[in-house]
Amino acid sequence: CSDCITVRLKFLNDTEEVAVVRPEDTVGVLKSKYFPGQESQMKFIYRGQLLQDQGRTLRSLHITDNCVIHCHRSRNASTAATLPDPGTVAPDTGSLALSAGNLLVPALMVVLAAVWYFRINYRQLFSTPATVSLVGVTVLFTFLVLGMYGQ
Repeated sequence: CSDCITVRLKFLNDTEEVAVVRPEDTVGVLKSKYFPGQESQMKFIYRGQLLQDQGRTLRSLHITDNCVIHCHRSRNASTAATLPDPGTVAPDTGSLALSAGNLLVPALMVVLAAVWYFRINYRQLFSTPATVSLVGVTVLFTFLVLGMYGQ
């Protein structure tokens, strides 16, 4: 057609597909035309912005001829369909699954506290190099915890 534009759909593995669309087409039309049956799994990114509004036209997004839209196919369709708007994300309630990875830091904290308890109450069992090592391990563990949870 005379008013059609070409848009390059670029994937994570650096492959590209050329899409011929009209500027009046919406993001949803583009998904359904080039990814039929996988619309809920596809995420489009243009100029660093996730294109979530399926009703926006390509013209309103300032997508012109030979623009690149980055495509990502998520493995789970339910997470792509229920992707929240980044401006209205509610704080996490802290519901963590119980696993060994989640219990490792608290377990190490308890062990470190027990060793400090014995260092304070039974000084005669700890030499100077052992005390210096305990201080070093405590500082290292503190930086580890602050790096993991201090964001």
